[in-house]
Amino acid sequence: MFHHIFQYEFLQNSFLTGMLIGIIAPLLGVFIVVRKLSLIADALSHISLSGIAATMLAATYSPILSTISPLYGGMLFSVIGALSIEKLRSVYKHFEELAIPIIMSIGIGLGVIFISLADGFNQDLFGYLFGSVSAVGRTDLFSIFIIGLLVVLTIFFVFKELFLLAFDEEFGKAQGIRSSTVHFIFIILVALVIAISIRIVGVLLVSSLMTLPVAASMRVSKSFKQTIFFSIIFGEVAVVGGLVSAFYLDLAPGGTIVCILAIILIITILFTKKFKYNER
Repeated sequence: MFHHIFQYEFLQNSFLTGMLIGIIAPLLGVFIVVRKLSLIADALSHISLSGIAATMLAATYSPILSTISPLYGGMLFSVIGALSIEKLRSVYKHFEELAIPIIMSIGIGLGVIFISLADGFNQDLFGYLFGSVSAVGRTDLFSIFIIGLLVVLTIFFVFKELFLLAFDEEFGKAQGIRSSTVHFIFIILVALVIAISIRIVGVLLVSSLMTLPVAASMRVSKSFKQTIFFSIIFGEVAVVGGLVSAFYLDLAPGGTIVCILAIILIITILFTKKFKYNER
C-alpha cells in the first residue's frame, strides 16, 4: 500500500485524512467520555446522515446543488443537532441524558424519509454508511485539515477551561469560566469532526473512533494528559492498520478500524487485569 500511495491520489487523500481523524476524534473523545456524553457521537452521526441524504435529494432537483458535496449538508445538520442537544439538556435539567436519544430518533426518522424520497440507497449513500476510501477527495482532505487545525488550537487555548468544566462544572463557573461559550465552541467542533469522519469510518461506526481509544487508554494511563496521549496513539494505530488491512483484504475501512480498536481495548483490559493480579 505504501508503494501505491505515491502513485494514486485517492490513497494519499484517504491515508492523510485518516491520520488527521485518528488524532482529533480521540482528542475530543476524551472530553466527551469524561462529560458522560459518549452516545452523542451516535446521535450526531445519524443526524449527519439525514443532512447527507437531504443534500443528495436536493441535488436531483437542482443542477447547482449537485456540485455541492453532501458532506457539507451532513456538517450543517450535525451542527444543528449538536446545538439542539445542548438546548434540550437545559430544558430537561434533571434528565439531561434524554436529549441525546431525542435527537438520534429525529435524525433516524428524517434520514429514512429523505432516503425513501431519493428512491432508496445508492452507492454513494452506502459509502457514507460504512466508509469509503476511494470516495475521499482533495476537498475532503482540505476540510478535515481546517477542522483538525481548529480542534487542536481550541484544545490548546482552552484546555484548562474544558478540563475544569468536564470534571467539576460548578467549580469552573465559580472560577469565572463562561461555561456556555466553552460548551458552544466544543459542541460545534464535535459536530464537525463527526460529520467529516463519516467519509472514512461511516455513519454507523464513527462513534467508535471517539470512544474505544479513550476506553482503552483509561485502562493504562495514570493521568488525564496520559489518557489523551494514549487515546491518540491507539486511534492512529487503528486507523493506519485499518486502512492497510482494508486495502489488501478489500474490506470496508470503517469495519477494520473498529475491529482493531476492539482488539486494542481487549488487550488493555486483559493486560491491566493480569498486572493487578501479579501485584497481589
